[in-house]
Amino acid sequence: MFALSFLTIALAAVPAFAAPARITGCPVPSSVLQVPTNQTQLVPPTTAPSYVGLGVGVQNYTCSAAGAYVTAGAYAELFDISCLYNTPSFANIQNDAYNIWNQLPASFNVASLIGVFRSLKNFDALGQHYFITNAAGGLSPKFDFTSTGKTSGNPNAYVVAAKVGDLPSPTGPQDVDWLELNGTAGKLASQVFRVNTKAGQPPSSCTPGSPLISVKYTAKYLFYGSTL
Repeated sequence: MFALSFLTIALAAVPAFAAPARITGCPVPSSVLQVPTNQTQLVPPTTAPSYVGLGVGVQNYTCSAAGAYVTAGAYAELFDISCLYNTPSFANIQNDAYNIWNQLPASFNVASLIGVFRSLKNFDALGQHYFITNAAGGLSPKFDFTSTGKTSGNPNAYVVAAKVGDLPSPTGPQDVDWLELNGTAGKLASQVFRVNTKAGQPPSSCTPGSPLISVKYTAKYLFYGSTL
């Protein structure tokens, strides 16, 4: 109850989350994706995205035998922020979301946060982002919209992806990289971009044998080429 009350108060105090109506999706132009001009790792599409989402979740890491953290996937809930485009809230919404997410106690997990977002009717949920084991035994990112929102019940409303571009965050090493991903399965998108990241990086070292850690982060995710 304390965590719910805390978040309700916090959301009310942040203009970026004070949307007067439930967000249900709005078209945005191709220019919504802004990447640094002095790089070649990420190539913005010339078309408009099919979905624009805010990811709120955790990056997971395990400790290697060399005493360094290595990625073990991630979990995030994704919210539709397309109707915030061209408003003052859009540019920094990932920072505002992170500031609230980071203040909540460790016992307040991602799923609990999603319930509050929905109950306040500020955002429509798009779906979930998590990792699955691929044929080579590694991990592949999956974006799953099959049980949420307008695409609920559509078995093809997902995309499994593979990284084709990786750019260190322009805002500093404390923020996870920006990514360009190509779809390998599913009809949700042919390309996915993770940009405007906030936090999510692990400590610089660890003790071998340490348990998995989860580091909070937020980011914008843009989905292109949906055939749903």
